[in-house]
Amino acid sequence: MASESISCWTFYTGWENYQRLLVAAVAPLTAEQMQLTIAPDLWSIGRLAMHIVRTRAAWLRAVLGEGGAEVAAIAAWDDLDGEVPPASELVGGLEVTFAAWKECLQRWTPGDLDEVFHDGPDEVTRGWVIWHVIEHDLHHGGELSFSLGAHGLAGLNLS
Repeated sequence: MASESISCWTFYTGWENYQRLLVAAVAPLTAEQMQLTIAPDLWSIGRLAMHIVRTRAAWLRAVLGEGGAEVAAIAAWDDLDGEVPPASELVGGLEVTFAAWKECLQRWTPGDLDEVFHDGPDEVTRGWVIWHVIEHDLHHGGELSFSLGAHGLAGLNLS
């Protein structure tokens, strides 16, 4: 079997389970719980979730030129300032952005990973962007889970 007939999704299927864990952790949160933080200078639970969603969309849309109107709208969110959407909207954002990434990963082949894109003055490969977005999910998802646990709420159940 030629490597070009294998989709990149083959290598990233584990991301789907992490996606389910993020959705399960965010979906039941109330507006009050979304505002909780573990320290005054750290992001709230809602801001962490919003940052995960927006960053997925921004890399996909602004750098790779992928995703439709819904992804473009999410990429335009201001995740560093302003209001945090309710949990239901963040879950919708998680679902929209993950579906867009999954569609791309199912279409792309290993040969596509070396294609170069511009992120401002930097050149990055598609493969680097994919890994960067996944590691970003993992990093901030860990912060989200820790923050939830610190407040006695269910975090991401990795067992």
